[in-house]
Amino acid sequence: MKPITLLRSRKLPVSFYERKNVCTVARELIGKVIVTTFDQVFTAGRIVETEAYNGPADKASHAWNGRRTARTEVMYNHGGVAYVYFCYGIHHLFNVVTNIADTPHAVLVRAVEPLYGIEDMLIRTGKKKADHTLTRGPGNVSKALGIHTSHTGTDLQSDRLFIADDGFAVTKSSILATPRIGVDYAGADALLPYRFILKGNPYVSGKKSA
Repeated sequence: MKPITLLRSRKLPVSFYERKNVCTVARELIGKVIVTTFDQVFTAGRIVETEAYNGPADKASHAWNGRRTARTEVMYNHGGVAYVYFCYGIHHLFNVVTNIADTPHAVLVRAVEPLYGIEDMLIRTGKKKADHTLTRGPGNVSKALGIHTSHTGTDLQSDRLFIADDGFAVTKSSILATPRIGVDYAGADALLPYRFILKGNPYVSGKKSA
């Protein structure tokens, strides 16, 4: 069976995303596989770093205090759709909307380990070799996988963009929880252990320790 066919048969169900605890979803996304097929180009990478954003109660969230804008409206959708936003006028950042409709939780994917389509990832990123910078950091994740703000709102049950469970085993002890990166403006919320990383993986961005 071709890798793309196998992965399509193992898409995470909507129920995976619609759970109430965004940190549980963020933690359990570690080890799962993001798959994209755009313009007949198939690429995939294993998620090794995520960050949870806890909606209106979280000062680091785009939906803090019930904020609702044209850009963030997608966060109020049901869990299991993509939220892709433009950051610093440079990066397209891929997030997974979680929880039920009107509860704007989301998980940012910060790093993946390349699995398939690495040559195409190099072309997209303009890199000459597949070193650890290829998909380290959320901007590089989207660039390598071909994800753009035009994909915001995409249902993750589609064949173009989805997340699958290929059976890769991740133990609780292999996942570290740390504060998030780049959210100092959130005050005390910046210290919450809402970032999850696969211990020892070279594609993880930022600090590697708990």
